[in-house]
Amino acid sequence: MRFYNDMTMQKEEFVPIEEGKVRMYACGPTVYNYIHVGNARPIIMFDVLRRYLEYRGYDVTFVQNFTDVDDKIINRANEEGITSEEVAKKYIEEYFVDAQALGVRAATVHPKATENIQQIIEIIETLIEKGYAYEVQGDVYYRTLKFKDYGKLSHQPIEDLQSGARIDVNDIKENPLDFALWKAAKPGEPSWESPWGQGRPGWHIECSAMSNRYLGKTIDIHCGGSDLTFPHHENEIAQSEAANGCKFVNYWIHNGFINIDNKKMSKSLGNFFTVREAADAYGYDCIRMFMLMSHYRSPLNYSGEILMQAKAALERLRTAKSNLDFFVQNGKDGEISAEDAAFVESLGKYREKFDAVMDDDFNTADAISVIFEMVREINSAVSPASDPTKALAEGCRSIFVELCDVLGIPFEAASEDDDFAKEIEEKIAARQAARKEKNWAEADRIRDELKAQGIILEDTPQGVKWKKA
Repeated sequence: MRFYNDMTMQKEEFVPIEEGKVRMYACGPTVYNYIHVGNARPIIMFDVLRRYLEYRGYDVTFVQNFTDVDDKIINRANEEGITSEEVAKKYIEEYFVDAQALGVRAATVHPKATENIQQIIEIIETLIEKGYAYEVQGDVYYRTLKFKDYGKLSHQPIEDLQSGARIDVNDIKENPLDFALWKAAKPGEPSWESPWGQGRPGWHIECSAMSNRYLGKTIDIHCGGSDLTFPHHENEIAQSEAANGCKFVNYWIHNGFINIDNKKMSKSLGNFFTVREAADAYGYDCIRMFMLMSHYRSPLNYSGEILMQAKAALERLRTAKSNLDFFVQNGKDGEISAEDAAFVESLGKYREKFDAVMDDDFNTADAISVIFEMVREINSAVSPASDPTKALAEGCRSIFVELCDVLGIPFEAASEDDDFAKEIEEKIAARQAARKEKNWAEADRIRDELKAQGIILEDTPQGVKWKKA
């Protein structure tokens, strides 16, 4: 298994710190609004990475934080006339609504910055003691130039970073590159008691504290969006390695941007769609499929046309699953024949292909191509014309569902569709009853009614199959 490590800028064989176990951290959202489609990409793709690691037999401890104290949260609280805590609570709840609908499993731990204030303070105290941080008027800053490897993740020489740093004549920092670890309290803002007075943590320090608390000083994988490489992840490295005296992360994995008109989608630029808005138009399932159909490191342009392509691809897979379900229920009884058993065993070649492309920097786009290749072969073997056994259909369905589950491809209809499916089945049963009574006019009427609803019926020797047009 090989991952592209942004630290070394090359693919590397994955060797975990502890055999059979993986410690993985992903930067989560700042909770002041609904997540947008750009936020959804790392959430979905690193859910897939976790699923694949577990599929390959690893015990994964996955930590994804919530930034629940921040200037943006404070501003939103002031706009809405509520507390920062209420804003954070609201949008954490909304995050889980969207994440669950996107098929994203909850992390092992979802820590919040405000639940780790003591751990944050302890790291800052250590950095001050070691000379990597200093206090000025209740603020505490990291002394960037003291960390000799600063810039090693973003691959920027310190001289270039210094020349590009914004200089404020009123800045109380020793150097423009120094960043805040602790901010002195301002009137009306949430704050906590510290050795430097009332205040709150800076953004970067929280992830160092939470990663250290829940995963240890050195972790296997740290992931997030490419926009976090600098300065957020660069600063995490500086803080963590200076405080702990050891390597922070073995594999840095970042996903590419979601673009609109070839510009990064972001709340700050105002060119974004929330996941909720996109789901209203195309469905949560299509958003997930849209993400899976591209390699996670590639830039991805958001458009209705591409989402409709994702929808069509998803429907093809759902049709294949529905076909197999039908023959598991309606196929011939009896034990599987030697010929059919050999066919099911031969499908193992697709598992090998799937594993090979996923082992190569978890290439979900190629993995989906492998699944479609397998579907074409299954469809030719399990059809009304081939009159398959239930056992053959079950064997084919098992490997098909296994590989789709690794990617989190959703087969189950949304709850609002369950009633629709039940209604269709009832109409089909009524049509069958009418045909049995030779009431052809009623049978035709029901068929036409279903057709008007976009439902196509197929009468087979094994029974009636239906699908959406």
